[in-house]
Amino acid sequence: MKKMKALRLRSIGDFGCEEVELRELKDDEILMKVEACGICGSDMPRVFELGAHVFPITIGHEFAGTIVEVSKQEDKELIGKKAGVFPLIPCGKCEHCETGHYAQCTNYNYLGSRCNGGFAQYCIIPSRWHLIFSKNPEVTGKELAMVEPATVAQHAVRRGRVTAGDTVLIFGAGPIGIMAARWAEIFAAQHVIMVDIDPVKKKFAEERGLCIVNSMEEDIGDFMEKITGKRTADVVIEGTGTSTAWNQAIQYVRTFGSVALLGNPNKNTEIQLENHSQILRKEIEIYGVWNSYYASTPLNEWKYTVQMLDEGKMKVGDLVTHTAGIEEIEQLFRDIYNHKVTICKAMYSADD
Repeated sequence: MKKMKALRLRSIGDFGCEEVELRELKDDEILMKVEACGICGSDMPRVFELGAHVFPITIGHEFAGTIVEVSKQEDKELIGKKAGVFPLIPCGKCEHCETGHYAQCTNYNYLGSRCNGGFAQYCIIPSRWHLIFSKNPEVTGKELAMVEPATVAQHAVRRGRVTAGDTVLIFGAGPIGIMAARWAEIFAAQHVIMVDIDPVKKKFAEERGLCIVNSMEEDIGDFMEKITGKRTADVVIEGTGTSTAWNQAIQYVRTFGSVALLGNPNKNTEIQLENHSQILRKEIEIYGVWNSYYASTPLNEWKYTVQMLDEGKMKVGDLVTHTAGIEEIEQLFRDIYNHKVTICKAMYSADD
């Protein structure tokens, strides 16, 4: 058997680079040489606090690379092609799979959390169905590794029902928040305003041409009024999961407006009674956001993300602030968890 290097999570907090065997392909499987794999916010608790569903496991679900080997003769045309990866492995049998809502599958598998993923030199992909191919040779592996979070951001904007001319307010200026802002601009929102309390994130967003307010330093309503002439937004995307942002989302959305809940809630997230009443009084539309939509009808959001990358309309490369090779990625994980480095997006890169 061939051998490769991979970042293996052996138990909570016990992980590192190992040399592992790379088994032979079977059925519809495809072998990808991984070019880049992003560190997701969910990877931190998975590694240091909560653990994975199985041990040991190669983690990582935000990844991309080049096809180097296939099982089926009809897939040989894929060899040498560059692709992003849809990491969800749906059962294909439940009611949600039957309607193409794979993110809601009741019996799914998942590359990087339930089976081996992308923090490795190679990854076995279940079939070509999971691959989204770039048609632009200038799109890098790092950019394709951003397709997963970029598509989550796109899904949030779609769930919020953003349309041309809207004012959109986004809580949270991390990578997904910034990409949601860029999607809102692509969807022709008239004003896109971000909110964060971290001055480093505020500066980072401003350097990328985004409109952002630090809500610890300035009233959100006052800031919005200066920019738009109004104190409320048509659509609010709440991307932090905190009580403060959840309550402010209700306060600053207009009557009959919509709120998309993107951020996973914290342990003590709660809504104030007066804001609960405002949901009713203002008849606010609340939309949950879970992952993304991969079916072809009405539109495969993943393929649309890659199309926008190929056309240069969605920018993601400038959000990658830290990279590390396969033998150094463990230390980058630890430095992020221990707040020794400040990142926007960090990832494993085969070039490092």
